[in-house]
Amino acid sequence: MPDVQALVNEFLIKLKKRKIEGSQATARQTAELLRSVISQQRVPYTNQAGALIDAVRAVGEQLIAANPVELAVGNIVRRVLHIVREEDLSLTTAAMAGLNLSAVSDDEDDAEHEDHPVISAAAARSALRAPSLQTLLEDVPDAAAVPHTSSSGGDSEGKSKSADKSSRSRKLKHDVIEAVNELIQDIVTCHEQIAEQAVEHIHQNEVILTMGSSRTVLEFLCAAKEKKRSFRVFVAEGAPRYQGHLLAKELVARGLQTTLITDSAVFAMISRVNMVIVGAHAVMANGGVIAPVGLNMVALAAQRHAVPFVVLAGSHKLCPLYPHNPEVLLNELRSPSELLDFGEFSDCMDFGNGTGSPLLHVVNPAFDYVPPKLVSLFITDTGGHNPSYMYRLIADYYSANDLVVQRRPATGS
Repeated sequence: MPDVQALVNEFLIKLKKRKIEGSQATARQTAELLRSVISQQRVPYTNQAGALIDAVRAVGEQLIAANPVELAVGNIVRRVLHIVREEDLSLTTAAMAGLNLSAVSDDEDDAEHEDHPVISAAAARSALRAPSLQTLLEDVPDAAAVPHTSSSGGDSEGKSKSADKSSRSRKLKHDVIEAVNELIQDIVTCHEQIAEQAVEHIHQNEVILTMGSSRTVLEFLCAAKEKKRSFRVFVAEGAPRYQGHLLAKELVARGLQTTLITDSAVFAMISRVNMVIVGAHAVMANGGVIAPVGLNMVALAAQRHAVPFVVLAGSHKLCPLYPHNPEVLLNELRSPSELLDFGEFSDCMDFGNGTGSPLLHVVNPAFDYVPPKLVSLFITDTGGHNPSYMYRLIADYYSANDLVVQRRPATGS
């Protein structure tokens, strides 16, 4: 079995170097790594859930710090922490229910004996008068008659308790790993679960606008096509990476009528569109969306022309944090080489102007923030939801104690 720390270090390198493409792949690999951490974690007899939580939190802190922009990593870490808490609560509740049942059964047995006492008439009469000295002396129990618990019985009882604790420890880890496996399966199948709802939202002869490239959007549109829906797709190219070109090729290969447009043509074409369908990088607790750069412009155009703006997102993209939280890094700057050729602009980069800085600066942000007021509907693997409902949906997946994974440094007195 591979060393857990080696697996963690290998995954950290992938995150830092941005070797993993897409939130789904990142979420799946994060969940698989945390499953390995839990599987190989030694759990004490007491506070077993606390030991698992500390182990997951320690690894999760490193993963989040390696790539703060990839919010899916933190989402999965918090989901696994929530799973540990839920499974521990379930086992504790079951154990308490078992104790209550045994206590109730004992009380019922005692009640049966009290309801049907078997005493003689002489005993009844003697109970009515004060006991004599002889009676008191005769009632002193013989030391030999007092039952003693043998040492072997004590040892067996101790072994039984130890076995129960060990069994509960294995049961907790087993249940947590099973729940993490279900989480991984949900991540893997999220595209299919979202695509199953396509026929409910895309109708005959509609015009759909999207931007950039998203596998979730691709599967969603193709699922509607397979249900004999006839519609046209406008694809904004998504500069500067032009991921829309890849999506347009995929749609044409699957038989969809596709029109590729420039990003600047969105406002000119939006009046012909019936619905905007886009993917997301992350969905915040307030219903806001962190999406590829340019989508805020598309959302504003859709609002201006009263066109529904629909966001597709798997549950692994639902983030329990708000945009203003300090743990949230909303954006990152990509390489300027995506915008211009340094060979052609080398003269503009000249540092010989005496100020020590170039005259030309290039800013290439990766993401946009779309406020919830611009979103008409979220479609997740659990169904369609209004932006105002997202915080309640997100609350089902996370515990309030796990919102901040990073340990805060202790302040000296």
